[in-house]
Amino acid sequence: MKNKELKQTIIDERTGIEYNLVNGYYIPNILLPKPRRTGNIGKYGRMRARYLKEHKKAEYSLMLIENELTSHLLDIDDICRERVNFLVKQIAEKENVNEELKAQNQLEWVAQMNNILYRAEEIITNEIIFQ
Repeated sequence: MKNKELKQTIIDERTGIEYNLVNGYYIPNILLPKPRRTGNIGKYGRMRARYLKEHKKAEYSLMLIENELTSHLLDIDDICRERVNFLVKQIAEKENVNEELKAQNQLEWVAQMNNILYRAEEIITNEIIFQ
């Protein structure tokens, strides 16, 4: 016969927290709330996380405690990707970097598109990530 461990549960009357007796220790029965969103955090979300951790420690800690950090970073990542795509299209159109240039001089087109992408990322970095 195997020894079965008795699972004893008590509730602290002052706090209302439930405790389970495990191997002679009372462990609080606390569950984190489920995050609003889950998924893989992209480049811009990781940049935002690094910025918060280094420059806004209180805000970072509060979001971490409230289990909102992942959701916030996913939201920022989505917003930044959409904004970068919009800015790249807008700037490319304004500067006449189009399929015609791509057909005529592919290397020039790639260089110009990379330049536009870097400028768009600089804009969203200052507007969204570092706020």
